[in-house]
Amino acid sequence: MKTLLLASGSPRRAEILTQGGFPFIKRTAETDETLPQGIAPADAVKLLAERKGKAVERHENEVLLSADTVVAFDGKILGKPKDKGDAFEMLKSLSGHTHSVFTGVYIASDEKEFLFSTETEVRFFELTEEEIKAYIETGEPMDKAGAYGIQGKGALLVESICGDYLNVVGLPLSKVAKALKEVL
Repeated sequence: MKTLLLASGSPRRAEILTQGGFPFIKRTAETDETLPQGIAPADAVKLLAERKGKAVERHENEVLLSADTVVAFDGKILGKPKDKGDAFEMLKSLSGHTHSVFTGVYIASDEKEFLFSTETEVRFFELTEEEIKAYIETGEPMDKAGAYGIQGKGALLVESICGDYLNVVGLPLSKVAKALKEVL
């Protein structure tokens, strides 16, 4: 019997796996999240997901799952904001535009490995400075890539999406489930 090991501290990823009916255990490790200069977002998330996964000890009969999500706009990767001012600048730049959310996934078992990324396009409404400041005051943007969470109050900023909604939340469940079927 194989055990799914989630190598992520993200409560959102845990919720998504639970929603998909996957029992799992969690084990995380500190990892270096610096990226090479000029790396493409799809490559960046794959690199980080693999790095996070390989930093965690995986035992025999454990299937490891790790992931990383970034927001990319205008050729630039937007990580988690450093402070409220940084969150304001990110949200202001996304206002009225379409950006991409990339999630990289690394899955490793005793027999097989998967490494892939998924992209979802998200379009924001045109936001006023007051709307941006009010959203920042909720505290929600501070631990989220791109300074928003689509699964929370950040949903009010979103005009439309094209692609996998759960990818924006942090884990493209349907694609992950297909890979896990092969190794669990």
